[in-house]
Amino acid sequence: MLPFGLDAIDARLASGGLADAGVHEAAAATQSYSDDAAATLFLAGIAGRRAGRRGTVLWVVARRDLFAPGLAQAGLAPGQLLVAEAERDADVLAVMEEGLRHGALAAVVGEVGRAGLTETRRLQLAAEEGGTMALLLHRWRKGDPLAEPSSALTRWRIGSAPSASLPVPGVGRSRWQVELARQRGGPGFSLLLEACDAQGRLALPALPSHRPDQADRTGERRAA
Repeated sequence: MLPFGLDAIDARLASGGLADAGVHEAAAATQSYSDDAAATLFLAGIAGRRAGRRGTVLWVVARRDLFAPGLAQAGLAPGQLLVAEAERDADVLAVMEEGLRHGALAAVVGEVGRAGLTETRRLQLAAEEGGTMALLLHRWRKGDPLAEPSSALTRWRIGSAPSASLPVPGVGRSRWQVELARQRGGPGFSLLLEACDAQGRLALPALPSHRPDQADRTGERRAA
């Protein structure tokens, strides 16, 4: 089990964290580049924490747009990363299955436009066989990328949010609207969080004491 180390999330997850040998999906909240980057870094943070200091993460890309320094800032160091290229969704999923069954990887990340019940069920079985976490990044192509039913244990939507203002010129730590659209065994929720740090950890925003707590925006959403 991989907890986030943040009670605002872990207390709402049915298992108290993310199952190590399971499929977890994420997608950008919109088609914007900033939301796509947020979803990518969200999974990078999970993969980096799963890998620790010695593990290796296989990332199967559909396009050559991974930015290693950005991944490192989210907790996934270049020395932990093995990248494979595949053009079609079917090829991405096939490489993911092989990596998951191998059993020596900390996590396998794959980028797809479509993966339904059959495909995610195969990934789940492969993850269980190899004891490896599968992280599926859904890219926007035609319509909501999480519209299809899935066997994933958790499904997340990640959107960028305005950073906190600073008392001096500059940009504060990035913030994301993190929504658990569906989880097996529990309801969904939504939280405003500070983006992953160099250890892959999220944080609750610090709010002025005179304002009511707006960080916790819980609420169930129909399963996607």
